[in-house]
Formats: sequence, C-alpha cells, structure tokens
Amino acid sequence: MVSTPDTRVSSRTLPTGAVVTLAALVFAGVAAVEYAMGRVPVCTCGRVALWHGVVQSAENSQQLTDWYTFTHVVHGLLFYGALSLLLPRQPIAVRLLLALGVEGAWEVIENTPAVIERYRAATISLDYYGDSILNSLGDIAAMAFGFWLAARLPVWSSIACVVAVEVTLAFLIRDNLTLNILMLLHPIDAIRKWQLGA
Repeated sequence: MVSTPDTRVSSRTLPTGAVVTLAALVFAGVAAVEYAMGRVPVCTCGRVALWHGVVQSAENSQQLTDWYTFTHVVHGLLFYGALSLLLPRQPIAVRLLLALGVEGAWEVIENTPAVIERYRAATISLDYYGDSILNSLGDIAAMAFGFWLAARLPVWSSIACVVAVEVTLAFLIRDNLTLNILMLLHPIDAIRKWQLGA
C-alpha cells in the first residue's frame, strides 16, 4: 500500500465514460457466464432481500449481501494495496479495472462445480450450492467499495479495517477471509469443529 491516500480521479487518466463502460462490462460478463453455467439469477426461495444474516442456511450467498460480503470489501482493500505495490505508475482507474477483472474471474471460478464441492467438503458451508448471480454481483460491488475506501484512507486505516473485519467475523460467525482460504487449501479438523460449534 502507498503511504498516503490516492486522491487521483479516474477521469484524469481515462475518460469516465470508458471506465464506467468497462466496469459495466465486467458485471455483465460475470452475469452472462454464470447464467450460462446454470447459476440462478436470484434466490429460488421466492424473495429478494438486500441482506441475509443467517450463515448456515440455504439463503446464504443467494441474496444481495450477507456476512461474506464483508470479506469482499477486504478483497478490495487488499487488491488496492497489492496493485499499488505492483503497478504504482498505473492510473487508479486502470488498477480498479484490473481488480474488477480479478474479482469477476474469482466469482466465476468460485461457482464452478469443483469449487462448490470443495467448499462443502472442507469448510463449514455445508448448505453451500453456489452463489446466485445477484449475490455475485453484490460481491463484486463490495470489492469495488473496499478498493475505493483504500484509495482514500491512510495505510494504517486500511490495515485496521482488514483486521477489524477479520476479528469481527471470526467472533460473530466463526469464519472470515483468512479462515476461508485456510480451510479451502488445507482443512484443519479442529478449526472446522470450532466453526461448527462442536
């Protein structure tokens, strides 16, 4: 992460219309690919909600936002920091579009049968059957919000936000981005039992 907030405005480096169009294409592309993969546009429960707060339920990852939305905000904070280090001379708009592309690609990969089965086998997401398209788009928007936030905050504030989100989620739902990655890559039975309340 850079040492001071990045206050450059994307319209100074790329036309605002181009940035908005390319960002919209990422959202539309993810929606189209996921629809072609058989993902449902919205929750099959028959209702659309802005928030769903029950982790162990069939509606988790089906509504616009849920507890895991906060992990996507963390993605944005981390992407901003990583891209600032890797591509410091690139305009912020270019870095944002790259972050959107990476997040969009992850949303598609996350909803493949192999990854869905991995989540169900290795994590506490026993009722996870993939995201609705609405939820995927909400996750990408959450990442963009985290990126925007990191561009305006001092480095220490961004780090504090990441730590606060991780600790709060661990306390409230016994899961967070760190545990999610750990359990996907190298499941630990003791952690899984703790997450399940055993």
